[in-house]
Amino acid sequence: MSDTTLLLTALCLPLFAALGITLTSRWPNLREAVTLISAALLSITVFTIYTRFSDGAVFAFDVAEPLPGLMLRFEIEPLGMLLALVTSTLWFVTGIYAIGYMRKHKEENQTRFYALFAIAVGSALGAAFAGNLLTLFLWYEILTVSTYPLVAHAGTRKACDGARTYIGILLTTSILFQLFAILITYSVAGTLDFQEGGILAGKLDPTWVGLLYALFIFGIGKAAVMPFHRWLPAAMVAPTPVSALLHAVAVVKVGVFTVLKVTVYIFGTDFITSSGANDWLIWFAGATILLASLVAMTQDNLKLRLAYSTISQLSYIVLGALLATDMGLIGGSMHIVMHAFAKITLFFAAGAILVAAHKTEISEMDGLGRVMPFTFGFFLIASLSIIGLPPFGGMWSKWYLAMGAVDAAQWMLLGVLMLSSLLNIAYLLPIPIRAFFGGKNDEAGVSATGSLARSEIKEAPISCLFAMMLTTLACMLLFFYPEPFYVLASGLTGGN
Repeated sequence: MSDTTLLLTALCLPLFAALGITLTSRWPNLREAVTLISAALLSITVFTIYTRFSDGAVFAFDVAEPLPGLMLRFEIEPLGMLLALVTSTLWFVTGIYAIGYMRKHKEENQTRFYALFAIAVGSALGAAFAGNLLTLFLWYEILTVSTYPLVAHAGTRKACDGARTYIGILLTTSILFQLFAILITYSVAGTLDFQEGGILAGKLDPTWVGLLYALFIFGIGKAAVMPFHRWLPAAMVAPTPVSALLHAVAVVKVGVFTVLKVTVYIFGTDFITSSGANDWLIWFAGATILLASLVAMTQDNLKLRLAYSTISQLSYIVLGALLATDMGLIGGSMHIVMHAFAKITLFFAAGAILVAAHKTEISEMDGLGRVMPFTFGFFLIASLSIIGLPPFGGMWSKWYLAMGAVDAAQWMLLGVLMLSSLLNIAYLLPIPIRAFFGGKNDEAGVSATGSLARSEIKEAPISCLFAMMLTTLACMLLFFYPEPFYVLASGLTGGN
């Protein structure tokens, strides 16, 4: 199979999967088989692309020319390859988890869920393999629209309100700010192609670089930099597999991926630092890291606490881009991977608690760890990875981000990173601690777990536990074997 055919196969597989899922809607077992087989084939295809890419193969082709001089182009570079590996792998794992969750929770409209999930994965891959800013923006918007019905999946008033907030903020920021910034970029540079070292140096007055960069940073609403972050907690009304998709795989990762791409291939890190464009914008990322962590500490709802944690963690990646140093870019890129596997584990655990014990509030989880030891054990390990402790993968991305702050002589931001890790401890570790050690004085066998007696509570379905086990193992393996993702992340700094 040629390189071009292989890339086309990866781009089209999720779309064919959505069609197959729709056609097999009457047969749930077959429908779910289509989901898992398609996800497995995509993982194999993307890994094959990765091996050829690592051997020096060049993947690039043009699809169409909608406007003179503006091509719809696909091309693979290291950061896009990194995102594609994460997306394809976690689609398969999430598919396993979703089967147990959706059936146990008796969710309606499951065919629509699986089909739209596949389209969202395909949109994320389209963004990962985009060869210029026009193609990236197109898939960015398709991802927003395709995930809107997933957020509104429950069909309740609360779900619809949350979905409107979700799509309203994302479309408003992308059209008012990001699209405007793209038009300015094209008018100045005469191209939207991604180039090592950027396309704006020598063409844009350095006085205006900061303003244009700000339009991109705030226009990429999926990166959830404050004050354009409210869409993310609003989307927590969605089923847990959707929350996992939003927070760990497709939506937010495409957001921070876009920030990194714009930083490196549109502006160029040298141009950013020489113009001083990042001098003030970097503090929005620093403030988001701390403020979102503080808000997370106040949330009793588990998914909301995890949502604000995601907002904070995303700004680690934005901070890595804004530092505009090699170490910062490597740290930000690696955090896409490390955060993805850890955060999806936390959301899987939240869903497992919901389907097994019908609990959503942290204050109701005292003692649950003694009847759901695997779920809370997985939650603990993923939390330690988010915190950045060895031997878990999250240590490496935080290490390189800290080194990036040192290289940039940003000592206050280094302090922000250290303080944030302490706040991670404060809002994550109390959850498994109270689950394993809380509620000891319950004499009736009911305790703080609520109306269900402990004897009635069991672990979530085996498919949910298996998926959590896979992502938890990944959190540990990424500490010992981070090299493939480190090599890809290092490739992002080649032209800078």
